[in-house]
Amino acid sequence: MATDNKTLGGLLKEARELRRLSLREVETQSGISNAYLSQLENDKIKKPSANTLYKLSGLFKIDFDDLMVTAGIVEKKETSTAKNDFAFSSENLTDYEREELIKYLKYLRHQQKDDKP
Repeated sequence: MATDNKTLGGLLKEARELRRLSLREVETQSGISNAYLSQLENDKIKKPSANTLYKLSGLFKIDFDDLMVTAGIVEKKETSTAKNDFAFSSENLTDYEREELIKYLKYLRHQQKDDKP
């Protein structure tokens, strides 16, 4: 997920949903009220504190710098790239998803071998 075209709220909501967490679960794990989280996700709060973003970056496994850039708190570094780590982290996968990804990767690698002259 690239952060360039998403609002901070959209990015946070997508990250929460990918982790299959409710607002109340995030509240319990982060100490940030679910009402505040809801306002963040709906872009009613544009620039939360760095402390709030730090807590959410750890919980959602999102690069803290990317959140700070998306929130407009800091400028994007020229060498910085958007991270997809939280979306593809193996700790997010169920056993079934992990097995299916391995099968698909094997298929792709087999296809690549067949495509070579």
